[in-house]
Amino acid sequence: MIRVENLTKRFGDFVAVNELSFNVAPGEVLGFLGPNGAGKSTTMKMITGFLEATSGSVSIFDVDVAQSPLEAQKMMGYLPEGAPAYGEMTVAAFLNFIAEVRGFKGAEKQQRIDKVVSEVQLGSVYKKRIETLSKGFTRRVGLAQALIHDPKVLILDEPTDGLDPNQKHQVRQLIKGLAKDKIVIISTHILEEVSAVCSRALIISEGKLLLDGEPQQLESQSRYHNAIQVDLETEQAAALAKLTALAGVASVEEIESQRCFVIFPEGGKNILPSVIRLLDEHQWSVTNVHLEKGRLDDVFRNVTLSSGERVNTRLVEEKVA
Repeated sequence: MIRVENLTKRFGDFVAVNELSFNVAPGEVLGFLGPNGAGKSTTMKMITGFLEATSGSVSIFDVDVAQSPLEAQKMMGYLPEGAPAYGEMTVAAFLNFIAEVRGFKGAEKQQRIDKVVSEVQLGSVYKKRIETLSKGFTRRVGLAQALIHDPKVLILDEPTDGLDPNQKHQVRQLIKGLAKDKIVIISTHILEEVSAVCSRALIISEGKLLLDGEPQQLESQSRYHNAIQVDLETEQAAALAKLTALAGVASVEEIESQRCFVIFPEGGKNILPSVIRLLDEHQWSVTNVHLEKGRLDDVFRNVTLSSGERVNTRLVEEKVA
């Protein structure tokens, strides 16, 4: 597995990563979350050995990255932020170069190249120069070079950045398939990607670990966990009073422009049956009832923003609503 222990990186007086510790086991897809400047990319660079840690350690299947970087890097595939490549090369030349750097020759080299070109669908641009490609295709070239040696560990920094919805879906399905026998770490700012792909998520801010758990566990910490959105075609004032008075309801927020209510339960309890009974009892005209499982973006804001920033964000959201 990957073991990260008390990992710290300082740039002068600035602490980018602050005694970060976590383990990742084979079969896990770890989503690495944090606001801009949280230390995500710096951590990934230290895990891959491209950046030396100030203190702490990283090991890949018991190989210390600092002491044996080449041995550790043979087991890793790395897609850096921005997917840097040699723009003057064609896709074919670049992947041939990467395969040779990885030690492959002859028929085996071509088999490796053919496999990744098929996996990430690069056939249509295989003979084109990288500098002429769209951002999405350039990203896929970067993913191909990370996969070419079939690594045990994949470190992917914003793997779907610049991809269209179909390409994102394809890459996510590819990552899910790869995770069966690999460790995959994904740094992303797309929260839906965590729910769609990851089996576990870490949230960091200012270089410190704040939360660690399955996406569903983190979502359950949201104030929207088991909240109910109800869209009504009825007199809103009376409905608001009845819903607010219902047992187990902590609060009700009215979204006037959408003619709907969001009903927040006490302690995240499931009060859907009680709400349905109330709606049926008064025979209100209902156009939609939706039970929330929780919102990862809500948890993310709560743990990464200061109290003052959270209040300001909440006021802005209420005004927009």
